[in-house]
Amino acid sequence: MSENFDAVDVITAKRDKHELSDDQIRWVIDAYTRGAVADEQMSSLAMAVLLNGMNRREIATWTAAMIASGERMDFSSLSRPTADKHSTGGVGDKITLPLAPLVAVFDVAVPQLSGRGLGHTGGTLDKLESIPGWKADLSNEAMMRQLDDVGAVICAAGTGLAPADKKLYALRDVTGTVEAIPLIASSIMSKKIAEGTGALVLDVKVGSGAFMKNREDATELARTMVELGTDAGVRTVALLTNMQTPLGLTAGNALEVRESIEVLAGGGPEDVVELTVRLAQEMLQAAGRDGDDVGAALKDGRAMDAWRRMIAAQGGDPDAELPVAKHTEEILAPADGVLTQLDAYAVGVAAWRLGAGRARKEDPVQAGAGIELHFKPGATVRGGEKLMTLHTDTPEKFERAKEALEGGFTIAPEGSRPDLLPLVIDRIS
Repeated sequence: MSENFDAVDVITAKRDKHELSDDQIRWVIDAYTRGAVADEQMSSLAMAVLLNGMNRREIATWTAAMIASGERMDFSSLSRPTADKHSTGGVGDKITLPLAPLVAVFDVAVPQLSGRGLGHTGGTLDKLESIPGWKADLSNEAMMRQLDDVGAVICAAGTGLAPADKKLYALRDVTGTVEAIPLIASSIMSKKIAEGTGALVLDVKVGSGAFMKNREDATELARTMVELGTDAGVRTVALLTNMQTPLGLTAGNALEVRESIEVLAGGGPEDVVELTVRLAQEMLQAAGRDGDDVGAALKDGRAMDAWRRMIAAQGGDPDAELPVAKHTEEILAPADGVLTQLDAYAVGVAAWRLGAGRARKEDPVQAGAGIELHFKPGATVRGGEKLMTLHTDTPEKFERAKEALEGGFTIAPEGSRPDLLPLVIDRIS
């Protein structure tokens, strides 16, 4: 690639609200990946993008340049179509666990490359690693074999996919530029497009426990990602879903695995079942399959059979006892009334402080730590009843977790109604 650009020129162009040319974008991403553009220059450009935005062409070229920085996977040798789901992260969001095996039942391969948790949002790999023996790291060959054989795989993304994103992601984290919608969209979509899936369903969360706190920002992010996917030839659809309150009744690694297994056994919390079924239908439709029978596959054990095969294929024991935290403490309802709000962010931070999450990438997590919810908003409660049970191996963490929950729930007089958004707020295609 020609070296006839200068990082300062690219930065000042975006600083002064100009469009960047395709060549400028391709050069800066390549030069940054090679180390020819310094971190401080890239952080300056990221801030200019945060403040001044990018248009659809710029974002598409930026995303393509990130993909071009690494390898691309190819699933065309598989005998079945592929579909994937990406969630922008939330609290109690264990949907990938029942969803991947459920979609595999319908002869669609699900290559679910997942990550670890950071801050108040949990990571899918951390959850699954609470299953004794289960391994997150697979070679590309092992992944292809498992997709052919089982139809679903949940594993860590290889380092070869979009290395430019890995470098830029770490930089955004420490320079206050995480919130830039063009950079979020290109970060997510460069990995998903490089992964080579034929169809992609995006679960874009809205609310206190989500990255996007309001509907306008979430809609803009969803629309940008759908456009990027569509322009790259991936059938892409997005659902805007509610993250004001945690999903299901658990937040924490082994606790969420247990709840996912209840869903696969035909039970589990209504909201988790509803979102799992809806996302499965969207994935099947995008992959050209009929999804009418999805609910039945959760009830009749077909999805559970696929789950057991998927876990066993990665060394996990689907019958093993899951880890349980050594200590518990209960949060009691202060009065009679109606639980009108239960803040997802407060619950997420409390679970993180109990040991379910990490502050830095290298921190360990506790498999058994987290929070069990005994009621959801809308429920009538009596004073002294258990609202939540906190779980941890390190009881000195209870105090800080309880501080996070102060003001995190509201009990209003009987007859009050919670102001709840629907679970699925909008669909963008």
